[in-house]
Amino acid sequence: MSSVVLAVVVGVSSPAAAAEAPTVKATSAYVVDSAGTIHLGKRETRRVPVASLVKVMTAYVVLREAHLSDTITITATDVKYAARGGAATAGLKKGERLTVRDLLYGLMLPSGADAANALARHYGPGKTAFVAKMNSTARALGLTDTRYTNADGMPTPANGGYSTAVDQARLAQQALASSTFRTVVGKETYKVAKTSLHRAHTWRNSNKLLARADGVLGVKTGYTNAAGYCLLFAGERGGRQVVGVLLNDANERRFSTAERLLDHAEEQITGG
Repeated sequence: MSSVVLAVVVGVSSPAAAAEAPTVKATSAYVVDSAGTIHLGKRETRRVPVASLVKVMTAYVVLREAHLSDTITITATDVKYAARGGAATAGLKKGERLTVRDLLYGLMLPSGADAANALARHYGPGKTAFVAKMNSTARALGLTDTRYTNADGMPTPANGGYSTAVDQARLAQQALASSTFRTVVGKETYKVAKTSLHRAHTWRNSNKLLARADGVLGVKTGYTNAAGYCLLFAGERGGRQVVGVLLNDANERRFSTAERLLDHAEEQITGG
C-alpha cells in the first residue's frame, strides 16, 4: 500500500509585497510557496463550501489505503448518485470493473462523482465510514477549519461541509508529495482502452491552467451554486512549489488570475 506523508511548512513568513499582487476578485484566495512565503491572502481563513476541491481529500485518503491495481466494480448506485445530483461524471456504467489508478483519473480530470462514490464505497467500506476517514485525516493534517460531509463536494441538505483557502493549500501540499497524485492531476487527457471488463473512456482535465502556463502541476477545479467557481492550483516557480487557491470566482477568470498569481510569486521569489 502506498503512503503519502510530508511535513510542510505553510505560511511562516509575512506576505511578500502583497500590495503589488494582481487584483483578485475571488471571495477567498491564498498563495504560498514551499519555503513558507505567503504571496497573497484574502479572507483565507473564512469557512466556505469548496465544491469539488473536496475530491483532493478523497484521492489523498484512497492513495493512503489502496493499491493502484485494485479493481472496483461500478454499481447502479454509483451511476445514479451522480446523475440524481446533477454532478459531473466520468461516464461510468453499471458492471464496469476499473482499477483504482483509472478511477483516480476519472475522479480528478472530469471530476466524476460516480468515481468518487465508487471509491468511497469501497474504501470506507461504505460512504459514511469513508467520510469519517476524510475528517480524521483532516484533523491529523491540522486542517482545523475543514469539515467533509461527502466524497465529492456536492451540497448536502443540512450540516454542509466547508473549508478555507489556507486549509486547501495545506492539503494540496501534502497530496502533491505523492508522485501518483502529481501524475494524475498534471495530465490533460487520459484514455482507458476498452477491455472485457470495461468500456473505453477518454477523460479531459477541467483545469485549463495546464494548457495556459508552463510548469503547472495541477490541481483541481470545482463548482456548485453555493461555492461558485473554485480553483486549487500549483506550479513550479523560481525553484519552489507554489500553491494557490481561489474560492468563489468567475469561471474563466479563475484561470487567468491563477496564471498571474504564479507569475507574481515567481517575481517575488527571484527578485525580478
